[in-house]
Amino acid sequence: MQEAGEALSVFDMLKVGVGPSSSHTLGPWRAVQRWLGELDDEAGGLSAVDTVVIHLYGSLALTGRGHATDKAIALALLGHQPETVPVESISSFVADLEAERFVHLVPGRAVAFDPATDIVFHPDERLPGHANGMICEATIGDRTLASTYYSIGGGFVLAADEVVGSGRSAAMVLPHPTQTPEELRTHCAARSCRIADVVWSNEQAWRSDDEIRAQLDEIWRVMLDAVYRGCHTDGVLPGGLDVRRRAAQLVRRLLGDASTDTPEQWIEVIRSRTCRFAEVLQLVSAFAMAVNEENADLGRVVTAPTNGAAGVIPAVLMYHVCFSDREVTADEIREFLMVAGEVGTLFKKGATISAAMGGCQAEVGVSSAMAAAALAEALGGSVEQAMMAAEIAMEHHLGMTCDPVAGLVQVPCIERNTMGAIKAINAAELAVAGNPSDAKVSLGDVIRTLRETAEDMSDRYKETSQGGLAINVSVRVPEC
Repeated sequence: MQEAGEALSVFDMLKVGVGPSSSHTLGPWRAVQRWLGELDDEAGGLSAVDTVVIHLYGSLALTGRGHATDKAIALALLGHQPETVPVESISSFVADLEAERFVHLVPGRAVAFDPATDIVFHPDERLPGHANGMICEATIGDRTLASTYYSIGGGFVLAADEVVGSGRSAAMVLPHPTQTPEELRTHCAARSCRIADVVWSNEQAWRSDDEIRAQLDEIWRVMLDAVYRGCHTDGVLPGGLDVRRRAAQLVRRLLGDASTDTPEQWIEVIRSRTCRFAEVLQLVSAFAMAVNEENADLGRVVTAPTNGAAGVIPAVLMYHVCFSDREVTADEIREFLMVAGEVGTLFKKGATISAAMGGCQAEVGVSSAMAAAALAEALGGSVEQAMMAAEIAMEHHLGMTCDPVAGLVQVPCIERNTMGAIKAINAAELAVAGNPSDAKVSLGDVIRTLRETAEDMSDRYKETSQGGLAINVSVRVPEC
């Protein structure tokens, strides 16, 4: 949960990473990187480190292997970045480390590190600050240095001694500071502008206009590439459940074997077709599945706001790009992403985006609300209609559990992204066709309800694989 006064950029909510999980993969990756930076400030620095051990607790321990937490830690210690690591080489990087059992924290000096013994899972223990806790230990001579971190969802990381909202983002003074939907609505009314305009003004506190455009374009490029790759890749996903990729097969059935060299050409092929309603539903579902199949295969995706919900916003934006009655411009794509990101910040500040704290309602539910608001404004809806769309989408995800089978992000996570995308489209259409003054439930209401529901929900349904489908499906593989 976030304290009042925190300033978040849309690029805090939409960031490039590697699957399968922002809280279990990207977060621990960033925590280890941060820890290494802090160790480097100690006497002797990284060149003096003798041993390294990483301890995982709570949800990180319970579903960490299925969510590739151990691989993320290994890649961080090997010096890789989630935005640039060649994803096709991840398995070989990890295999080489398992065979060699040492890392170079500084060039020329090997530090013994065996992932099998030096990444320690504590499934029966939980640290007090958050469900996703980890302790990083290093020895330097006769000293043991230990630091505790929490991966709080969406790739965000806090140290044990930090108050929520500390750091650069909290200190930033924005022209239109917004903690609640009501404050955002007030800013828009005062300027007689859209949500996207307020967001652009706030983003200028961090970046130049050219930097904002470039980063939004990069976010869209990674999203589009993930959709395209997933819709053109067959095979079985890793982890032992033998889950087959379905997006590519579904797209072939709908579009045939149309040959394209780029995602942009592929979009034109889709736009040239006249699709029945059922075919549109299937294509949107394929877009969402494609991204989450890539995510499950340690592919590169955009955390939006989490990896587990990474397929919803790309699928809804693809729907807008492919099925609008006119060509959607680059500026309109940027505005869509800004609105989605801003709505995501409202949920993070007012509730949670962590499945380990709030179940899947906090991931797919939030992403559906983000996409719904963005689509509503893209369709010409008012600020009130965009917020109404977000409310409708979130209202009908409330109470959704996170119960990954075998600790993997495959069942039911991939299909849940398709449902979130379809709900977002429906919510946007309902809101744009409706009158917000008639609504009985506000966006602020559902954010508060999400927070309260998250607090009341049993931990069994918070990304532990100890309840729900995770214990009732007939096909299971051992997690730990």
